[in-house]
Amino acid sequence: MKKLLDQRGNRPTAIILSALLTMPLFVGCGQPQASVPPPVDNTRTTATAPNATPAAPKKGLNKVQKGAIVLAGAAALYYLYNRQKNAKADAGANSKYYLSKNGRVYYRDANRQVHWVTPPPNGIQVPAEEAQQYRDYQGYNNRSTGRDLTSVPEAQSATY
Repeated sequence: MKKLLDQRGNRPTAIILSALLTMPLFVGCGQPQASVPPPVDNTRTTATAPNATPAAPKKGLNKVQKGAIVLAGAAALYYLYNRQKNAKADAGANSKYYLSKNGRVYYRDANRQVHWVTPPPNGIQVPAEEAQQYRDYQGYNNRSTGRDLTSVPEAQSATY
């Protein structure tokens, strides 16, 4: 008789335990998974600023322009990446740039969506002293030859 009472007490406990163990399986079903949105390639849009009137070009060069080198392409992207990396962290959404394995620079917005960074079509004017470290890269002084960013150590160890 005592054996029968022990079995009656074990059966409800076994049923409750098995229900508790299978509950996470059923609770996990049907909930949407949070995913990171796909990357945005801002290079394909050609939006212009509304009511933008071109400024009349000034004659002559100032002291900064005389000693400036134009960086375009890979050199400009690497310059932007290094400038953001060396700057103090801002509270802005695009305050941190990343270098990808494919040699492009990107940042993530508040929704963790990737935005690819492209240099301005006319390049970036940089003081000659700062520009010297980018002389081996494509786009240095509007050159079409040189290294791309896939050979940079940061790109080779990138996760994206």
